[in-house]
Parts: sequence; C-alpha cells; structure tokens
Amino acid sequence: MKAFEPNLQTLAVARDVLLTPFGLDEAKLLKALGSMFTHKVDYADLYFQFTKSEGWSLEEGIVKTGSFSIDQGVGVRAVSGERTAFSYSDQISEAALLEAAAATRTIARQGAGRIKVASAVQPSGGRSLYLPHDPIASLEATGKVGLLERIERIARAKDPRVVQVMAGLAGEYDVVLVVRSDGVLAADIRPLVRISVTVIAEQNGRREVGSSGGGGRYDYSYFSDELLDRYASEAVASALTNLESRPAPAGPMTVVLGPGWPGVLLHEAIGHGLEGDFNRKGSSAFSGRIGERVAAPGVTVVDDGTLADRRGSLNIDDEGNPTQCTTLIEDGILKGYIQDTMNARLMKMDVTGNARRESFAHLPMPRMTNTYMLGGDRDPQEIIASVKNGLYAVNFGGGQVDITNGKFVFSASEAYMIEDGKVTYPVKGATLIGNGPDVLNRVSMIGNDMRLDSGIGVCGKEGQSVPVGVGQPTLRIDGVTVGGTGG
Repeated sequence: MKAFEPNLQTLAVARDVLLTPFGLDEAKLLKALGSMFTHKVDYADLYFQFTKSEGWSLEEGIVKTGSFSIDQGVGVRAVSGERTAFSYSDQISEAALLEAAAATRTIARQGAGRIKVASAVQPSGGRSLYLPHDPIASLEATGKVGLLERIERIARAKDPRVVQVMAGLAGEYDVVLVVRSDGVLAADIRPLVRISVTVIAEQNGRREVGSSGGGGRYDYSYFSDELLDRYASEAVASALTNLESRPAPAGPMTVVLGPGWPGVLLHEAIGHGLEGDFNRKGSSAFSGRIGERVAAPGVTVVDDGTLADRRGSLNIDDEGNPTQCTTLIEDGILKGYIQDTMNARLMKMDVTGNARRESFAHLPMPRMTNTYMLGGDRDPQEIIASVKNGLYAVNFGGGQVDITNGKFVFSASEAYMIEDGKVTYPVKGATLIGNGPDVLNRVSMIGNDMRLDSGIGVCGKEGQSVPVGVGQPTLRIDGVTVGGTGG
C-alpha cells in the first residue's frame, strides 16, 4: 500500500482545536490509553471531534428557518476479542478521559495482557482529497439567503406551471483527531456543503413534485449560477414530466436504470450486504462467498473513499486509516468485503479504511463511502433500443433492504415506458421489487456512461447516518418485478 505523508498543517489545527484549549497533549492521551491496558485489552482508541453545522430553508419566497450548532467531545473505545466497550463525553478534559477509560475496562479480564500501549505517538498520514475549508465562514448570512433566493427565482422562471419552490442549504465544518493504542495519531478537517431544491408544478388541478440538488466537500463558492441553474432545471423537468405521467403497469419486465443516482439501488441492495460485520456474523446473503460468482459477467463494483471532493470521501476513516478504493465484485466474482479494524482482524482480512461513525458519541463500524459500478462498453441508446417492452427508471426516491436475504423494495420517482425500443410516456407509482444478488445476475447490458450522483446521499445503519456517494452506468436488467398502480 502506498505510504502517505502526515498532513502536519491539519494535525496542527486539530491539536489547536481539540487538545491545547483543554490542557491535553500526547503524553496525557497515552496515559488514558495505558490505563485501559491494566486489563487484557487488544486495542483501544480515542476519537476527538469538533463540529460546526448550519441549515437554512426557504419556502414561499421566504427563508423561514435557520439553525446553527456546535458539538464537541471525545469517544473512548476498548476492544477485547469480539467484545467492545465504549464511553463518550462532551466534556474534553484529562479527568473526563480517565473516567471514560475506566468505564471501558469492564469488558476485559483482570491482569495485563501481552499487548502494550505504544510508548510514543507517530503522526500518520492520510490523503489530501479536499481543502480544509470552513464552509460556514466562507459566505455571509446575507449571501446564504441570496443563494436560496436565487435558486428559487431560477426555478420559478423555468415554467409558469411551477407554483411552489422549496430550497435548503446546509454546511458543516468537522475537525477530527484519532489517537490509537498502537501509537497512530491522525487528523482530518472535513468540509461538507449541500443544496436542495424541490418544486411543485400544477396543471388542470393536478400537482406533481420534482427535486434536485448536490454538493460535496467544498465551501459555498462551489454553487455557481451554472450549477444552480442545472439543479433548478432538473427539479422543474422532473415535476413537469410527472404531470404527464400515467399509472405504471405491474408485473415482471425488463428494466433499464439510468446512470448516476439510480446507483442508490446498488448501494442498498448489494452494498450493505458486503459490509464486514454482517459477513463475520453470517447474516449477509454474501457471507462466505468470496471467490464465487455473485453477479453477471461484466459487473464490477467498487467502494472508493479516495475520490477528490466527493461527499462520501474521507482523507482518513474514523479509526485513522487512509481510505482506499476496494474492489468488491470483479467481472461478477465476489472479491472482498468493506472492513474496519475489528472485523478485519477477526476475519483475518485486510483493513479497507471503511470505519465510519456519525459522531464522537457513536461506535465506528464498517460503512460504505462512494460505492459504484464501473462502466461497460454499450451505448445507452443501444441499450434502450434493445428493449421491446419495459421500464426506464432514471430517478429514485426511498427504498429499503433486508440484508439477510438481499430483498429490496424501491420506488422510482421518475420513470418512463419503453415500447419497441423507444422511450414513450412517463409513468407514476413504479416500484422495483427484488433480491440484490438475484438482480446482479440479471444484468444483461452495461452502458459506457458511468456517472456518480450529484452529492446528496445519506446512509443509515443501526441508527447512525453518514454522507455517502453512489454511481453506475445505464444498465439493462431482465425479468425484474415491477409493482405498479396501472392495470
């Protein structure tokens, strides 16, 4: 694996924000870690975090709500075998650290183990995928209000049938510092911005909704007039398309998925089942299947936390390991799982840099970053032309999956019928119902237009939410069950 230079500037900022004001230094951190190793502990870490976040929302032409919060604290974790003890404090001090450390010793037997705490810390490098912006400080409050008013004006001007526009703006500045019992010291500064726009269009008494948005690890200058125009255009086009929609038919049919955000189906139906903890416990449909065919030839799926400026990317994961690009499925063969340190150790596999947590008050676990399917060699128009009768789904709303068997249900928010190789009329109420591993084997054509989503994804797991990215090319999938409202 490539060696990474420690980002000393990031580390200096993290120390200034999270250690120095509270009278802490590396010696005191090692002391807290060492106090846990009076018992038979295999591994321990401290996770310090400072987060500033804000949100603004516009409705009926007025910015009606604004929020701002600052959170900081430290999470203390000890691991002994398969057992984990965790304690956290929103007070950062040596006393709080030692108290939290004492609470974590309960999982381990009395007496010192063979593993010792490092005698000194060693700054560990990560990647440099994004600038250490503070988005919240990058624009005055009036400028933030102006952004929302601008996207509203653009959307309303697109079509007289637009009767309502709602817009939201969110920004976050996150500083983290990880100190581990093996002496690793790592830090990251994580900016995150997102804008969303939802429009309601009305025609002949019928109302329909369309939405769009995006963002990434930038400051607010990312939202150019050109980008705002694109988001507004997409939202309005979606709402106007839905005004013309007819009830979706039901039954098994060929489904063509559009590129980009439809990769959320891949994320839910397949991605969660490839996370290490589910596979170690044998509860995933993919457990024990490495080396086996789990998808059609040509299907290659990766989880890549190393993409510059992407919403799901990280310079280090939440255990201080550099993120990686991990091939999960290659040409239809299962190659590996997404791993954090504990599950990798217990499964005797490599760490993949996928430990993630919502905040210092949460335990880390293996989670996706940016998960996508690689492109193939087919022209998207050729894929559509190959379908005699089917569904073309270009945008998705919500969905859910049972990782034990891979069964999923997904609702298409924008979809069309394909008749004799041509996209004809839009449909409403189409739901895709299936089984992740089964659907992977039904992929018959893969487009050459792989695209990532615009930067809107949020992933939930065991009550924790983290930002993620998804993506895929245009895909033809045969024999998918479609639930619809039409006859």
